[in-house]
Amino acid sequence: MSNNVEQWSSKLAFILAAAGSAIGLGAIWKFPYVAGTSGGGVFFLIFILFTVLVGLPLLLGEFIIGRSTQKDAIQSYKQIAPRSSWHLIGRLGVFTCFILLSFYSVVGGWILIYIFKAFTGELSGLTDQQYGELFGSSISNPYLVVFAQLLFLLITIYVVSKGVSNGIEKASRIMMPALFILFLVIIIRSVTLDGAMEGIIFFLKPDFAKVTSETILYAMGQSFFALSVGVSVMVTYSSYLSKNENLPQSAVSIVILNLLVAFLAGLAIFPAVFSFGLSPDAGPVLLFNVLPTVFNQMPLGMFFLIGFLLLFLFATLTSAFSMLEIIVATLAKGNQTQRKKFSWLLGLSIFVVGIPSALSFGVLDTVTLFNKSIFDAADFLVSNILMPLGALLISIFVPLKISKESLFNELTTGSSFSKKLFVIWYLLIKYIAPIAILLVFLDVLGFI
Repeated sequence: MSNNVEQWSSKLAFILAAAGSAIGLGAIWKFPYVAGTSGGGVFFLIFILFTVLVGLPLLLGEFIIGRSTQKDAIQSYKQIAPRSSWHLIGRLGVFTCFILLSFYSVVGGWILIYIFKAFTGELSGLTDQQYGELFGSSISNPYLVVFAQLLFLLITIYVVSKGVSNGIEKASRIMMPALFILFLVIIIRSVTLDGAMEGIIFFLKPDFAKVTSETILYAMGQSFFALSVGVSVMVTYSSYLSKNENLPQSAVSIVILNLLVAFLAGLAIFPAVFSFGLSPDAGPVLLFNVLPTVFNQMPLGMFFLIGFLLLFLFATLTSAFSMLEIIVATLAKGNQTQRKKFSWLLGLSIFVVGIPSALSFGVLDTVTLFNKSIFDAADFLVSNILMPLGALLISIFVPLKISKESLFNELTTGSSFSKKLFVIWYLLIKYIAPIAILLVFLDVLGFI
């Protein structure tokens, strides 16, 4: 019998929460600007290939680890490989989520600032230059950004402290459907603008001349970031599943939802950006600087901007819940009283660690690590080093430490997963995933 008293109430609840974990800043904030700076359509194509051929097999691998043990990210590895160092994969995941949430919450704070400014009318009627100045002055204001980051984390802490079914599940059931409805409203507005077709072509027509090793690295990093693989978040989430759930169906549902949101994000943003003659490679400021300019020039523009910012907030929060959950679960071990204590203790610790990232666009803007701001250095460390490293270790661990028979039994329990599909999945996780990750790593380090 499991020590884990937490459980999802249904498969739908699990899929919505897991998809919410995956569909956050990765899909809505990061995907459009990385795609915009990395070639548009060709980046999207490589991102899809990495997601299906590497991300999906790894996602299933994490599901197997979590559901088979019904334990948190560290204890699950200890149960499968006792008296070994493999549990360090779980510890790496917990550390990665801690660093990730420390700078992720900064962007969450920016969204709260912009929602407030949209409601008070501060975002209405400005020029392109004024929007840029407003964003610069907002993120360089030390008191404002630190307060907003704290507020974002307080919301996250409150939901996670309520538990899996009473907190994360209830929030995801409301936020995820709302996210899709808001997305569709904004896309209809975006693709009906004059000149929108140019943006659609940029986003959906691959130009292979734009492929560089950096494009491939960013596409791989984005596929891991977007699916929440490599950090054992999905090990923790799947540990709350009952033993008879259909794992392959759940994994495919999450991947499809994730690709759909990336597709919707591109359709919401690029047609509007091109329609108003703006640059798609504006980088991380795309959503905060470029989009208000776009919405400001539309009829009912502020209505659509508030809708988009709320959508953005929902997606960011559902991801934040999963990051804090993996850290809390490793310490609380299913004890509800301990969960509340650790949620607040760890959440506030993450806030303190994230303060330098929050201040890296203002009072600490001259401080650099490896020629990057503190915020960018934390982002690069997580997206391009820690997540791929975690994914590489998981791709080695699953076929090495879990017998083929056990893997097959886990994937076929509650599902009609055929022997042929199992062979394909096994080849992908044992050979294709680690080789692809290693090749990209070696290229980054300059060995290729």
